[in-house]
Amino acid sequence: MSQPVLALDPDSLLISSADARAAAEPLAGAYRSRKPYNYGGYDGFLPAGILDRVKAELSRLPEAETSFDRPQERLKTSYIPERLPDYTRRLFHALNSRPVLAFVEELTGIRGLIPDPYFAGGGVHVVANGGHLDIHADFNHHAKMNLERRVNLLIYLNRDWKAEYGGAFEVWNEDMTRKVDSFVPLFNRMCIFSTSSNSWHGNPEPVNHPEGEPRMSLALYYYTATWDSTRKSHTTLFKPRPGSADRPDRKIARHEMLKELLPPVIHRRVAWRLEKLGF
Repeated sequence: MSQPVLALDPDSLLISSADARAAAEPLAGAYRSRKPYNYGGYDGFLPAGILDRVKAELSRLPEAETSFDRPQERLKTSYIPERLPDYTRRLFHALNSRPVLAFVEELTGIRGLIPDPYFAGGGVHVVANGGHLDIHADFNHHAKMNLERRVNLLIYLNRDWKAEYGGAFEVWNEDMTRKVDSFVPLFNRMCIFSTSSNSWHGNPEPVNHPEGEPRMSLALYYYTATWDSTRKSHTTLFKPRPGSADRPDRKIARHEMLKELLPPVIHRRVAWRLEKLGF
């Protein structure tokens, strides 16, 4: 059996910073050279027993904090770690720890990474059969901490998943003319990438498991203290694939236009009213 990429102890979920950084060193060159933005996919990321325990704990989930069912995000739910069982919660805290930050910094070349204790947008993601997430670039500003989003890390929990079951993670080029790469969401595969307003990605092909199994993943995001007043924040930006039936996100476009035109106080009131009306 091959060694895991990141050999967390299955019981304590610990690893030394030195060992974590050393694990990333042989991977860093390829990661940092990939275009159109830096990304990578790594199989056998953690000791498999860790994710077996997580998978068992997640066989029963609480009510979701966030649910999406609109053209751009269909049948997707998310769960923050604090409401999940003990071992899964401890794994999320381990993935926010200093040694894992050392691994991610060494891999990406981005120093001074900061984890998100609020897990904004992160946690456990579940996409049910028929669901998908269109190609997009993520929100770029953590408003509560005033930080710039820099890295996404995704770990998949899907045993014996096949390409024809859909839900593959896709990387697209900057002008959205072609798919650059694709990763089937296999159990213990980790996908990671450096984020920007042009890091187009998603899982746009609908989940289609023959036994109705959902696509499940762990999602963590890392930040740096590099945000300043010259930057423009944005929410998730969706882009339709050429020649597809993907639909533009007119709701977000409308809100962004109003944000540009209206003073902040008035914009917040108008946005709240539109949200109430379903626009």
